[in-house]
Amino acid sequence: MPATLSSVAAAAGVSTSTASRALSGHPSVLPDTRARVLAAAEALQYQPNRMASALRTNRSGLLGLVVNSLRTATFHDIAQTLQVWAGEQGYQVLVCTTGGDPEREAAFLQTVRAHSFDGVVVAGSGANGDLVNRLLDEGRAVVTMNCEVPGSRAPSVMADYEAASRLAAEHLLALGHTRIAAIEGPADVTSGRAHHAGLTGALAAAGVALDPALVQRGSFDWFFGRDAAQTLLAVPEPPTALLVSNHEASFGVLPVLADRGLRVPEDLSLICTEEEPFFTWWSPPLTTVDNRAADQARRAAELLLGQLAGADEPGAQAELVTPRLVQRGSTGPPRTRPGRPAAARHRVS
Repeated sequence: MPATLSSVAAAAGVSTSTASRALSGHPSVLPDTRARVLAAAEALQYQPNRMASALRTNRSGLLGLVVNSLRTATFHDIAQTLQVWAGEQGYQVLVCTTGGDPEREAAFLQTVRAHSFDGVVVAGSGANGDLVNRLLDEGRAVVTMNCEVPGSRAPSVMADYEAASRLAAEHLLALGHTRIAAIEGPADVTSGRAHHAGLTGALAAAGVALDPALVQRGSFDWFFGRDAAQTLLAVPEPPTALLVSNHEASFGVLPVLADRGLRVPEDLSLICTEEEPFFTWWSPPLTTVDNRAADQARRAAELLLGQLAGADEPGAQAELVTPRLVQRGSTGPPRTRPGRPAAARHRVS
């Protein structure tokens, strides 16, 4: 039979309430008493009943993390950083991947409520602002990431998507590119809107007209990336540079370039707006704009801890983490004059 709090108390020669306070680290318990209780708990292999504790204290020692997936380095870095931080603070993190489905996200947030999680980081769909606010009203700590959540009163931390795309475009413009193509996320998503604004702003500032035929906007998957790359390479005057701000799409773009035998950067300069470990293994290594996912997660952890400690009142402030350009071998000057693109021989029939 598993050890109970009462059996630990009996073994230590104290009352059940004293044993409970000793195990929870309450300052009223004398050091030698706490030592006896801890020794008894270890000897009996006592495991506290977290559900009972949560019902009693309205605290569970559990935190939730919602992410769309764990396939990309951004979400992986966020999860890993938060897991390490939570362990140092004495919390356990339960991770829910939703595929960006608002209903699956809502179901997990209801689980957070039902099981008295102490807090949750929502790096998800951008929906469920009502549930976010309900958690806040119930005393849970909440921080949102990844995209805007309309109506949410929780603090948020995101990459500065507009700055990321602007940095990438400015880098390509400085190299002499004017035929710059872009593969972006959908217009109804925070990152898709902001990345597009960064690109158009940089081109306008440089006096370069945006060719609508060179912009592909679509879903976050490699199928779209493959199709978008094929479409862009088939235009009558193909681009000399490609900016991929739809990170998931990059997994479909790279094979197309390789299959076509395109030389990067000689035939086409390539830049992506999120880091991925294998980008440094590609030949040549890919120039990126690092969105600093781990730094985003650390800041989210700070905001979460402030709420958990009662030091900070939750508020709808939005913080943007400034990205940084990481120049590698995939970008260089265009080799041909406008109107005579080297990539023309790779058109799709």
